[in-house]
Amino acid sequence: MIDLLEGRFFKTFLAVIEEKSFNRASEKLGYVQSTVTNHIQLLERACGQKLFHRLSRGVKPTEAGLKLAKFAHQFVHLGLTLEEAMNESNQPKGTIYLSMHESFFVTRMSPLIQQFHLKFPNVKFRVETGYHHNVIDDVSQHVVDLGFLPRNPQRDDVNFYPMIEEELIFIASDELTRNVEANGLKVLNNEAVISYGNSCLYHTQANKVLEEAGIEVGNAIQYPSIEMIKNAVKCGIGFALIPKIAAKKEIDEGVFRSLPLSSGIFSTHGIIVNKDRNLNFPAQMFKSFVLDHYSFQTDPEKA
Repeated sequence: MIDLLEGRFFKTFLAVIEEKSFNRASEKLGYVQSTVTNHIQLLERACGQKLFHRLSRGVKPTEAGLKLAKFAHQFVHLGLTLEEAMNESNQPKGTIYLSMHESFFVTRMSPLIQQFHLKFPNVKFRVETGYHHNVIDDVSQHVVDLGFLPRNPQRDDVNFYPMIEEELIFIASDELTRNVEANGLKVLNNEAVISYGNSCLYHTQANKVLEEAGIEVGNAIQYPSIEMIKNAVKCGIGFALIPKIAAKKEIDEGVFRSLPLSSGIFSTHGIIVNKDRNLNFPAQMFKSFVLDHYSFQTDPEKA
């Protein structure tokens, strides 16, 4: 089987998975579509398995295709690592693949990426965003080099490196906060809880705190980004649990306030790395750069 495999087949295979289309994959890779089709057919012949379901609007991987994806990512990563090792230049170059929650990218990671890129302009970044389980999957399946999570996933296949203790707060409009202060937490029974959805760790933490406070969580609204969540709170649509750093500007400006619901809600953000992944030189440098920046600060205001 291995004699029939070529690295370009794996690159084509991953491009089709990412683009969900042979045509879009060919545009991305600069091939004609027949070349992409030929690469996939040769790969299917080598594996002895059908790798994609052909749908009316694109394609999706079969069960065999999903299994192969993990090894394809490892194969491509190995090639990039080998290329880096053969490069005698002291100036690192290549692409670092990251996965994290959208709010962490906005509030914490984007400035660090900018600083690192200014220092090492030949290093590029590719960032995936998703929920807690999406980040874990990206790391465990070798899709990315580094994942960033708001707590230790306690898994045998990844290493967790703590970075910073992040404080979370409930935010609400000034009107709703005054109502709670005047009439008690029972007011929140009639208000919507805003979050990224049931898959979000912050949503789970919010429900736990609300349940302990005797607040019945009935109405929940899901938004895909931290900015949409904050704007919904500004409009008085409901209240939300978000990282304190993400709300600092609006609280300072009096746009919304922190609810007197609970104090001392923290999550320890850290980096996760697949135990079987040998990070290339740029990824190793960026991991050290991030950990050195935070040095596991317990006070988020020091970051």
